[in-house]
Amino acid sequence: MKNQVRLHKYIANCGYTSRRRAELLIQAGRVKVNGEVVTSLGSTIDPAKDRVLVNGDPIQPPERLTVMFHKPSEVITSTHDTHDRLTVMDLLPKRFRELGVFPVGRLDQDTEGLLILTNDGDLHHRIAHPRHEIDKEYAAEVEGLPPEETLLKFAEGIVIEGRKTAPARVLAVVRKERTAAVTVVITEGRKRQVRRMFEAVGHPVIHLRRVRVGNLGLGKLPRGEWRKLHPAEIEALLAPRADAAKKAAPRSDPKCSLSQRIVGSGRAILATGKARERSRFGTENRRASATPPGDESAGITLQRFKK
Repeated sequence: MKNQVRLHKYIANCGYTSRRRAELLIQAGRVKVNGEVVTSLGSTIDPAKDRVLVNGDPIQPPERLTVMFHKPSEVITSTHDTHDRLTVMDLLPKRFRELGVFPVGRLDQDTEGLLILTNDGDLHHRIAHPRHEIDKEYAAEVEGLPPEETLLKFAEGIVIEGRKTAPARVLAVVRKERTAAVTVVITEGRKRQVRRMFEAVGHPVIHLRRVRVGNLGLGKLPRGEWRKLHPAEIEALLAPRADAAKKAAPRSDPKCSLSQRIVGSGRAILATGKARERSRFGTENRRASATPPGDESAGITLQRFKK
């Protein structure tokens, strides 16, 4: 029994489809194991001994491949498109399709930034399923100057189509003359979630880029380029959020994530000690920090932008 694997998980690990769609194929009688149709979702197999066919085609785990890609805007996050639009797969080597590599989650057409693609079904599930609460960090430029009380609503959850989002973390705010740059972290992946959250509070997004997934930062990867992830990076990607980062937040009230003070002419970031966790991700948003006396007790970190 040691080598037994759930059938739907094996199909997903072979890069054939997602776990959920694999379950539907099993229930529809489209899967055979050693020549026998299997319809039970609890079925297991031994990958080293059993022969699995899906829709008559034999499947087996391909070469494991996981890459990070800097998705440009105006490109669809899909393996194909019926409207003749460019997809992320059109910008990647043809062999990726042959290996069954597909995107983990989605970035909408107008959003750019970090996208992970893999043919490892288990890895895909670990990153994409909201139960695992993998961080997705976004740098957003929004219309207007959202006040603190507006941004605090993100920690409570924003109602979208009658359902409240999971709590989000606002790590940083830079207020300019008519717009603001906001760094926000979510753990879900609902359709156009970040854009719809800002729309719901009256500050539509002008530009949006994902800069981090889990512990993996976009770094300086050029737009439209990709690179293979090393095993250590994949392991770090799935690592839990640091306990230190959680302890750095003010203990009195979970809403106390921002300071009401505006420093200078909007060329400063005001954030909680949680923002310190960003320094270990190696993202391009890293800034030199300086904390004024007295701010430590309030859990406030002051970081200045370079001109």
